[in-house]
Amino acid sequence: MLLGTSFLFHSVADSKSQPHMAFQMPQPSSPFDHPKADVILRSSDNVDFHIFKLFLSLASPFFEALFDIPQPSEEKLGDMEMKNGLPIIPVSEDSRTLDALLRFCYPCTLTQNPPLNHFKDVVNVLEAAKKYSLNEVEKAICEALFNPKILEVDSLRCFAVARRAHLHDQTIMAAKYSLREPLIPGWFEEIELVTAADLLALLTYHQKCGSALQQLHLSFSWIEQHYQNRNAVLWIYGEGTGRACGCPRAKVAKLFNGQPTLWWEEFMDATFQALKDKPCANTVHKMVEKTIEGVRRCNCHSCSPGIATVISGFTDLFVKQVNELVSEVDLPLRY
Repeated sequence: MLLGTSFLFHSVADSKSQPHMAFQMPQPSSPFDHPKADVILRSSDNVDFHIFKLFLSLASPFFEALFDIPQPSEEKLGDMEMKNGLPIIPVSEDSRTLDALLRFCYPCTLTQNPPLNHFKDVVNVLEAAKKYSLNEVEKAICEALFNPKILEVDSLRCFAVARRAHLHDQTIMAAKYSLREPLIPGWFEEIELVTAADLLALLTYHQKCGSALQQLHLSFSWIEQHYQNRNAVLWIYGEGTGRACGCPRAKVAKLFNGQPTLWWEEFMDATFQALKDKPCANTVHKMVEKTIEGVRRCNCHSCSPGIATVISGFTDLFVKQVNELVSEVDLPLRY
């Protein structure tokens, strides 16, 4: 780490030993070029950010303690690198990361929170926020990134970011959303952010969740305990209108010692097969939608008209069982 009490200032003696070269230092964008700033942070790619100590001190106890360190006497100023009368503090972050981090620290009247459009940027800023104890910045980034809309689309990328940034709760959250993805995921750029052990742990978690849900297929006692008797689920037997329909029946009695319709048996078989690969509630919802479409196409006078209504309550029960079993599976990661 470059920023610390032993690396507060860069000695000009080192720069004097190097041959002089005409070099134009890259300039930061507003508001980090203010002429009345009282300290300079120099990024790893040599961009000087002219900042106000007050803003960083209020945002970070790390910077507050840093700026409270007594400054050297005038006799020793020659041993420090100065620019426009301001001390230069070199940091290990590049200018892109530092610019985003500082914008989170400054008041909204001077700048807006930066748009973090790339996951790599999120990782860098999160790591810097943790490093400098910028808790509110870390919280703001997490709230923006780890929300359902993003997790539903980019769960694996979010997992990689959370794991790399050592965010315990967000790592678990992203892992649960990743159950919407196949057991063997496709390549994604952020996969390089995690170790092989992390990826193996995620795959193991995925597989264990899929295996845990299969017990619901082995026994339908969870259905019988909920509905108590056959009359509560007559639609499963094609008797929703009070008399049996012409839909084919399953060959084996599976529920309340009765033979459900073949379409219901096939729905359950297909759903549990899909849950092996994507063990989550979203899989149940998708399979229910597919089944509703199929039952409507068969034009059964009993099953087709009200299938969407009667299967709704059963879907809620199914989803509840899936969520409960998945919640019992631990993500085998060390923190």
